[in-house]
Amino acid sequence: MATSGGHGPAAGGIAPEDFESLRLFLDESCGIVLGPHKAYLVRSRLGPLLRELGYRGFGELVRDLRTGARRGLRERVIEAMTTNETSWFRDRYPYALLEHELLPAFGRARVPRIRIWSAACSTGQEPYSISITAHELGQREPGLLPPLEIVGTDISPAVLEVARRGVYDEHAVRRGLTPERLRRHFRRVEGGWEVLPHVRAPVRFRPLNLLESYALLGRFHVIFCRNVLIYFDPERRRDILERMARTLEPGGALILGSSETLPAELQPRFRALRAHGGICYCLPP
Repeated sequence: MATSGGHGPAAGGIAPEDFESLRLFLDESCGIVLGPHKAYLVRSRLGPLLRELGYRGFGELVRDLRTGARRGLRERVIEAMTTNETSWFRDRYPYALLEHELLPAFGRARVPRIRIWSAACSTGQEPYSISITAHELGQREPGLLPPLEIVGTDISPAVLEVARRGVYDEHAVRRGLTPERLRRHFRRVEGGWEVLPHVRAPVRFRPLNLLESYALLGRFHVIFCRNVLIYFDPERRRDILERMARTLEPGGALILGSSETLPAELQPRFRALRAHGGICYCLPP
């Protein structure tokens, strides 16, 4: 096996210096922090990519990452190392908060348009779940809501392509969708179930690395940033949340994952809204 240095491969087929190079690359490129004992994760996630691209070992992969000799390799490595675990209406309470607290408040405030950001949206289940929630509320209370715009972002072009296509197999639709919602908001197509136009219409997708600028996204009334901050170190988490806070409109809300909280230095700027079995963080109006 080829390696990039002279220490030889570690147990399991990756040399220590190659593992360190990959750790540094992931940290600098997308903020993923790998512990020193996560070589097994690199082997399991990148092993199939090595075989697909014909590399004889991780050393050759590291060499091409350093030199940029292979077009698209950086994106493929990031994509392989990014966890894309998602489901419909994950954890339930964020959508209950949206339906019963946040959307009605913005509707009553007569904002001209409600903008929602789904950060690290993966294959699209979260932004489409947001759209379904708003559609169902609008049907129950006609005239309450203004036009809605939902922006889903992710670092992976491959998962965004799945999201844009909006077709999900049987396994995917059974993760969080009730039969009633499947019937009302999807149609049977070859290969699975397709999101119907009324769900798709408010949603658009774009690539974004959370370490980069958010300036081109505009401002939002609600930001979903769920179950992604755990992959960043504390300093980067603070930076991401600080910049997200600056994109929120007055009275806007930030919804984190069930195991994630605001850093202490940001908490005084927000009011914690606890309802429907969960919590979100709201700026003053």
